[in-house]
Amino acid sequence: MKALASLLLGAGLLISQSAFAADAAARPLNWNAIYMFLAFVLFTLGITRWAALRTRSTADFYTAGGGLTGFQNGLAIAGDMISAASFLGISAMMFMNGYDGLLYALGVLAGWPIILFLIAERLRNLGKYTFADVVSYRLEQSPIRITAAFGTLTVALMYLVAQMVGAGKLIELLFGLSYLQAVLLVGVLMVCYVTFGGMLATTWVQIIKAILLLSGTTFMAFMVLKHFGFSTEAMFAAATSVHAKGTAIMAPGGLLSNPIDAISLGLGMMFGTAGLPHILMRFFTVSNAKEARKSVFFATGFIGYFYLLLIVVGFGSIVMVGTNPEFRDAAGAIIGGGNMVAVHLSHAVGGSLFLGFISAVAFATILAVVAGLALSGASAVSHDLYACVMRKGKASEREEMRVSRFATLGIGVLAVILGILFESQNIAFLSGLVLAIAASVNFPVLFLSMFWKGLTTRGAVAGSVAGLLSAIVLLVLSPAVWVNVLHHDKALFPYSNPALFSMGLAFFSAWLFSVTDASERAKQERGRYLAQFIRSMTGIGAAAASRH
Repeated sequence: MKALASLLLGAGLLISQSAFAADAAARPLNWNAIYMFLAFVLFTLGITRWAALRTRSTADFYTAGGGLTGFQNGLAIAGDMISAASFLGISAMMFMNGYDGLLYALGVLAGWPIILFLIAERLRNLGKYTFADVVSYRLEQSPIRITAAFGTLTVALMYLVAQMVGAGKLIELLFGLSYLQAVLLVGVLMVCYVTFGGMLATTWVQIIKAILLLSGTTFMAFMVLKHFGFSTEAMFAAATSVHAKGTAIMAPGGLLSNPIDAISLGLGMMFGTAGLPHILMRFFTVSNAKEARKSVFFATGFIGYFYLLLIVVGFGSIVMVGTNPEFRDAAGAIIGGGNMVAVHLSHAVGGSLFLGFISAVAFATILAVVAGLALSGASAVSHDLYACVMRKGKASEREEMRVSRFATLGIGVLAVILGILFESQNIAFLSGLVLAIAASVNFPVLFLSMFWKGLTTRGAVAGSVAGLLSAIVLLVLSPAVWVNVLHHDKALFPYSNPALFSMGLAFFSAWLFSVTDASERAKQERGRYLAQFIRSMTGIGAAAASRH
């Protein structure tokens, strides 16, 4: 309890110091946002305290005891997926490019019914805490878990960096804090939620945040439609009449004119979603496979509804923000950059009070996502590396939870440092890197382990390593880095989205190294597939839920 009080006091001191330091020339603080932010932090710290009293075992810490309902878990998954990058970034893309901004929304949404309906049930029946439990079910434990853990840590840390940079920039603009103070505050709160409350606290923070963001975005969309007489035709007509690109914003091809890039981006968004470790981990928080399927159903509904609202927000902001001089600086640019159009729209439709609400919700969004990411990274260290590889399954629950809490602290410190180092990097690029890596290093091996009898340990390790290395190398050689960051004249790899190539190489490497593996171990691994298949379909022997 002392730690919680100290954390809240620290948050208040940071904000008050920034307020006192603000001079007349500084951008005025939004006190509505600050009060709502403090209320949210106080409430969620109370949830963390409540969760800490109920977190007694590793099952409680990693999976909230596996006792969540499908509706609760679906709402929490939606809280994980409808991040600040979605709310701010996709609405900004539609503001600038119109129709093509939907690519980023539809790519993620399409991945849910196609991919997660295939793997959710089997994942719940085969796994216990992490997706490495599933991949290593019939394969050699140590090499698989080491490879999976490093893949999880790579994805989690890169996603954390994107969220930390986004948090720093958002709070720097809206709350009057410096970038360093903002990143430190997010890091401290993230460590607190995960260390003390585990998955139970993280889940309820995500549920509350999802409800707030869905409610706020619904109100914004309603007010935008009201402005246009509840006619989407009038809204689109007004948007095309004032946008610099005119009617071109209603046609595809403005953002990605290259079909290879468009296909690669779509594959990365779809399969990357199914390879995100903090999303896969959520399927172990429900009691059985039936609830896992319900989770996908509800999550798809909530996420789809949110992206429909973003269409109204994006096109409405073209008219209500783009034509309003109040939201532009002396040079004519949007104040705070293009990513702030949704925030400005909240002010246009609801005044300063609603602006404060949306600002606080955007911050809550970042906290919910980073908590889930930190927990997935910590579980990879404590469960996969420490308990299963180093201690060979002989570690006590007390030891494992202690290591997980130290890992959370280490991940938090590393996330803050990387967030400071990558302050000037493009957030969209960092997020794209995460999905490309997740689609290349995690999804192919996870999919093949559940659906292909011929996968061997050698093939799984080769597929993961090939996917990870190729995704990183191709991204560095792509125009996004080679030209835009390193300032070379021409990119060595012509496409900005490498998932089509790196994911294909991962699947091919896993197949090639498996079919050429004639070892005795490989024969035994193929022979164990039938038992795995029976358990994946029936759930016999699957981990049971805890009763709190």
